[in-house]
Amino acid sequence: MSGQVRGLVALAAAAMLALAAPAAAQGQNLADVKAELDTLSAQIGQLRNELVRTGAAGGLPTEAASGLTRLDQLEAELKRLTDRVDVLTNDVIRITEDASNRVGDIEFRLTELEGGDTSVKPEPAQLGGGVTRPMPRPVAAAVAPPGTGTLAVAEQSDFDAAVAAASAGDNARAAELFAKFLQDYPGGPLATEAQYRRGEALAAAQDWRGAARSFLDAFSGAPQDPRAPHALYQLAVSLGNLGQVTEACLTLTEVDNRYPGSEVAGQVAAQRQALACQ
Repeated sequence: MSGQVRGLVALAAAAMLALAAPAAAQGQNLADVKAELDTLSAQIGQLRNELVRTGAAGGLPTEAASGLTRLDQLEAELKRLTDRVDVLTNDVIRITEDASNRVGDIEFRLTELEGGDTSVKPEPAQLGGGVTRPMPRPVAAAVAPPGTGTLAVAEQSDFDAAVAAASAGDNARAAELFAKFLQDYPGGPLATEAQYRRGEALAAAQDWRGAARSFLDAFSGAPQDPRAPHALYQLAVSLGNLGQVTEACLTLTEVDNRYPGSEVAGQVAAQRQALACQ
């Protein structure tokens, strides 16, 4: 077998090994995997042409387990992987659209309850930005990790002031300060935490419409955040207090489906029983 053929075989084998590893472990998304499959397909085609051209004169074994036989096996595996990636891509798109539609339904109902104009309400953005933007938002935390320098001094100070108001029981003031914080620092590392805490302050003040809106924004803005299952659960509680029992029960089911075994699993079960969910 010529040196060029050996090189192509080694390259194809290395690509197959890379594809066999879990995509998540390599930090890849489906688009990356499909690109690698396309590259591997081109390499296999090149290898087949070389093998057919050189034949036995090029050192190709003539027994049953020949290089062409192995190549056919590689092509079959490549087709299987390509088909699997297509199925997974469709599944991800379908799940993302379904979840986005559910959030959109809840937002529509909240807009009705708030007396807003539902006829001009824009379509909700896909959760997580859709399948073409795999990078999640930064994980929110009560304080910035030491040495990261991601928070401005004023940002941390304003957040702490809102937390202090909530701790003192001044829920109206806390909700106001968290709302101002979100206006001043949109998309910051503490945005999800501030949105969730604003919902808590509004719920403590019995403003269930405002609380539901805030919890929904906290969840839909960062569905992979550690606060997300708590926000979705609190959204269900708020909807229940608004008399939207059907929507509340559906939301509780969504907590179980999206975050099985989460910290709020026990609370979800108790709330389902309290609302007599079917």
